[in-house]
Amino acid sequence: MSDIPTSSSFNCADDEAHHYDHFLGPLFFEPWGIEVAGRIDSATVSVALEIAAGTGRVTRHIRKKIMPSAKLIASDINADMLAEAKRKLAHLDIGWQVIDAQDLPFDDNSIDLVVCCFGYMFVPDKHKAFSEAYRVLKPGGTFIFTTWDKLEYNMVSYVSRLVAEKYLKDPLPESYNLAVSMSDKAVIRCQLENVGFSKILNETIEQFSICTTAKETAAGLVEGGFIFKEIRQHYPEWMDEIKIELEKKLSEKYGAEPMIAPMSAVINQAWK
Repeated sequence: MSDIPTSSSFNCADDEAHHYDHFLGPLFFEPWGIEVAGRIDSATVSVALEIAAGTGRVTRHIRKKIMPSAKLIASDINADMLAEAKRKLAHLDIGWQVIDAQDLPFDDNSIDLVVCCFGYMFVPDKHKAFSEAYRVLKPGGTFIFTTWDKLEYNMVSYVSRLVAEKYLKDPLPESYNLAVSMSDKAVIRCQLENVGFSKILNETIEQFSICTTAKETAAGLVEGGFIFKEIRQHYPEWMDEIKIELEKKLSEKYGAEPMIAPMSAVINQAWK
């Protein structure tokens, strides 16, 4: 979302990937991994491909859902994120590959299931990426992917954006809105139809961002949230003040301990 971490306070890419998995993983992505895995018909899957696997939050649920004999390939364009996933899930039978969603290195009609959670918003050429997913799927194969709903329906990110904007001198570039740029179900349906899919289901689903305390949520977002990097680069002395303000806003709205806030996404399914 707008809180994807790329923090200058981290010493290396490994630190960033670990923070992403340790904090943003359970706060934002774990519920969707469970939701998506629940939609998989394991009896139809002998080969599965995950695109934009990140640190493996969804990967683990896919591996548990499909048959032990089925092959799972987990991919991401970010090698550091994938390295964190591989380290964490080394005990599971998963093939790992650095792959661009716009150029899948697989034969036509070779994969039963393609899954992508919160990746396509950042893909420059969506037509090419969806065409690739359609190409590699076997006839009857399933395509499942999630995209974030509008920012104002994802309350942790929405509140953190409002707090951060008070400290920003300049308007945020449009790239900060990419994470929530694919919430229109009619547009998504049209994009899928244009590459060949005819059986399509997309629906808006609500889940909850849950954290032990609002204080922990605020600290994690400010230390690792992409939007706060802009402030930290110029005014690092403000960061403690921002943490206190964000904790206060989240506590007032969604509880201090635990903090439970609504989040919303579009779940898209299509069959070749």
